[in-house]
Amino acid sequence: MLPGMSTITDHDHRIAATLTSLSLERQHATYGQPHKPARRALLPLTLTTLAAAALTIIFYRPGILHPWEMPASAIPASQNGPRATEAFRPAERADKKDYRQSTPSRQGSAIGEITGAGTVVAPRTTTVFSKYEARITGVAVELGDRVVAGQVLVTLDDAVAHIALEKAEAARSAAKLALAARDIDLTQARAALDRLESLAGRHAASRQQLEESQAAFARASNAVTQARQDIATADLGIRSAEEPLAELTIRAPFGGTVTRLNAHVGDTVLARADSVRENQSLLTITDTASMAIDADVAETNIASLRPGLRGEAVLDGFPDRAFAIEVVRIAPTASIEKGTITVRLALIDPPEGIRPNMAARIRISLTDTISQNRDSKP
Repeated sequence: MLPGMSTITDHDHRIAATLTSLSLERQHATYGQPHKPARRALLPLTLTTLAAAALTIIFYRPGILHPWEMPASAIPASQNGPRATEAFRPAERADKKDYRQSTPSRQGSAIGEITGAGTVVAPRTTTVFSKYEARITGVAVELGDRVVAGQVLVTLDDAVAHIALEKAEAARSAAKLALAARDIDLTQARAALDRLESLAGRHAASRQQLEESQAAFARASNAVTQARQDIATADLGIRSAEEPLAELTIRAPFGGTVTRLNAHVGDTVLARADSVRENQSLLTITDTASMAIDADVAETNIASLRPGLRGEAVLDGFPDRAFAIEVVRIAPTASIEKGTITVRLALIDPPEGIRPNMAARIRISLTDTISQNRDSKP
């Protein structure tokens, strides 16, 4: 081929024309401007159609908004991992409480244990009243003091009681004087009878004189006996007068703690027979060394309850000091209002400082009972 001659053949021209016709470049064709009012009319219609379609999808496919709540069958499981439902399931809070167990229920507790709530009680408690009406002259204790049996708590005074004792003592003195006089009469009567008996033995005295002397001696003897009886009666009068005075000194019936104190020096207290309300008492003593817990548990647990079962209790006042308890007694009746039954629980090594009426939560284990029943079966 000579220099300067074209080497493009007709075949090359045809290929170039074909490629030009298949090119994606924008053709320089001239189009008219779109009609702007028509575009504005179509825009609202398009938006309305899209909104309706979205609402239809949400209505018939609610799981699309919460993919983690889709059923397990709708989400395929991976070959080497957990199901997709577990991956999408939101994590539960670690501190979330199980209120189904903490809330009392008529259905009872979980198998293996019995739970309930109650209060600390002091079975040995006494309210001290004044047996007689009197005036308070002294209070020897303070609220919260520990006392021992026989210790003086309150002293009272009653002028009428003192006068009654003085009258009884005067009556006894009079009875003693009467006895002394009767003894003298008896001695004289005895001497006269001896003399007449001697005379009658010598036939120097008549039989009538002897009989009269014997009658006088018998009367003197009876008078002495009556005088001695009067002294015994006077002694009873003195003891009756001393009893109210002894009751004016109020002593502790047993050792315990003064948990309530209403006595004030100078106050006049009513007799026990006239004191119908607790606030008319002097004080209350509680034996805090022998306390227990009365707890309410669901009545559906009655078949599993028996004395001797053990568990543990926690007081609201000592939340970090759990201690052992033991079922001592089960109430003979259940509560209609609450659907519960009350159990009396003995405390084993409770924390120091425990007080009556403290709130307590209890848990009684049934594991040992279930094991024993299983072992007892043939």
